[in-house]
This record gives sequence, C-alpha cells and structure tokens, in this order.
Amino acid sequence: MHPPANPLLAIVGPTAAGKTRLAVALGQRFGGEIINADSRQVYQHMDVGTAKPTSLERSRAPHHLLDIAQPDDPFSLGTFLALARGLIPEIRQRGHLPILAGGTGQYVWALLEGWQVPVVPPDPEFRAGKLREAEAQGGDTLHAELRAIDPQRAAELDPRNLRRVIRALEIHRFTSSPGFTGNPPSTLAQDRGEPVTALILGLTMERASLYQRIDDRVDQMMEQGFLEEVEKLAGMGYRIGQGPLASPGYRELGQHLEGELSLEEAVQRTKYQTHRLARRQYTWFKPADPRIRWLNAQDPNVDEQAAQLVEDYLRSAPPVIQ
Repeated sequence: MHPPANPLLAIVGPTAAGKTRLAVALGQRFGGEIINADSRQVYQHMDVGTAKPTSLERSRAPHHLLDIAQPDDPFSLGTFLALARGLIPEIRQRGHLPILAGGTGQYVWALLEGWQVPVVPPDPEFRAGKLREAEAQGGDTLHAELRAIDPQRAAELDPRNLRRVIRALEIHRFTSSPGFTGNPPSTLAQDRGEPVTALILGLTMERASLYQRIDDRVDQMMEQGFLEEVEKLAGMGYRIGQGPLASPGYRELGQHLEGELSLEEAVQRTKYQTHRLARRQYTWFKPADPRIRWLNAQDPNVDEQAAQLVEDYLRSAPPVIQ
C-alpha cells in the first residue's frame, strides 16, 4: 500500500445535499483546501441565493474560486479549468489536500476526466442576434436549435437559461469554423488529456427528502435576505434574469420585483426550479456511476463514513478514472 502521489478529493451531488458542510469538516480533519466547483458561487454579490460558504465556514478551511467575477463578467468552463488546474499543485506544494466541492457536473468531470476545452472567445454580435431571436420567437426556439445539433448538451440545459443555451450554440459555431472538428459541444468530453486520480464522494438522499430539504433551504434563504440581495443587484444595474442571474430564485424574485409575481408565487417557483436543478444534477452524477462512492446525506454518521474513506484513500492509491 502506497499513498497517492497526487491526492485529490472531490465531493459531488445535488444542491442542498450538504457538500459544503462535509467539505469543510473533511478540510479541517485532513488539512484540506477547498476548490469551488459551483458555477454560480464564482460571482460576487450572489451570496444568499447560491448558498455560498459562510464566513465561519471559510475560516475553518481555506476556499478558492469564490467571488472572483462580477455577475456580468464572462466565466466559462475553460476559465474554470485553467484556474483549478493551477490551484491543485499549489495546494499540494503546501502539504495540503485539494478538495473539489460543488454541484456543477460539467466543471467536475471536465477537470477529473482531463477535458481539453477550446478557448472560444465571446461573440457579442452572435449573442445579440440570438437574443433577438429569443425575444421574437421564444427561448424554446433556441433550445430546439441546440437539440437538433447536440441533443446531449440540450438535455443538460434548462431551456429557460438562455445564456447557457446561446453559449452552447456559440461554441458549436466557433468549432465548426475552419481548423476545428465541427463536433457538438457535448463531445468536449471526448477530447481528453490525462485523467486525474481522485477519490470521489457523492452525497445523496431519497428524492422526496431532498425536495423537502431544498424547500426548507429556500425558506431559510428568504429569512437571510435573498429578496434584499436581488434588490441590491438590480440597484447596481445588473439585469435580473440574465446570465448567472437567471439561476433559480434570482429570476423569480426579479419577476416579483417587476410586479409579475406575488412573493408567495416567486418563492414557490424558486422551490420548483431548484427541484429541476437537482434532477439535472443527477444526470451528471448518476447513482450507478462506479467512480462515485455514494453516501446517504441523512445518515447521522455520514461524516465518519466519509472520513474513513478518505483515510483509506490516503493510505493507498485508487485506480485512475477511465
């Protein structure tokens, strides 16, 4: 038995399963530094609605890739990979354990499977044209266009998230130009470098219990000032319902502020949209995936179970992800 030369721990699963709490507990126990793999927590001013780690949690274990972009800044998978791939060896050099934690499946698997993502620059003219199409014909038209060229990527995206649908179409257009393969965005997963050896822990629970936990957390977010956060972002000039501010809760509370929904309706729709998000996350983190060591998030001994798996992992190198 030999310890892995380049240890890496990943904690994955659906929203509200307790990934942050477990990452902090294991970070304290094993000298870990946490790398955020949530595509919304990279943005400043979006604290309550993204369930960003609290100041207390951040004081208990170092965190990285939080609050590094403005809500209207472009932040892509390629940006995440470049930053995360730079951080991991730095953390190891400090003698610490890198802990990747978050529910954005594309970020997690792109890093662990060694995806080689082309740097696709933003095309403002193309994006503006697609937004005009969406305004004239409805956002479902763009999602249908994506589904025709890349059904796998379309299935991963909420049709209401125009920013990501347009980005997928933008990537396809760019990679269809001379010098590229013309393959759809979902085939980025097939263009791989060296995979990364890691212990992957997944948190899950029975679906009805997860939905109840989501609902309770949304209620807690409202008590913590989620509506006030959305009001502040709108006051700063950000377009609620666009880009990262199309995430569950931000769009719905923005509609409430515009008089389109009552507060009760906005909160209920936020819960429903977060349920949908959890279902999409399970398409990335499949219960039958043998690479993931699944743990019941409701088990009172889940922390000890996770710690035992980490101890075993640090004593002997696991197989490389294929």
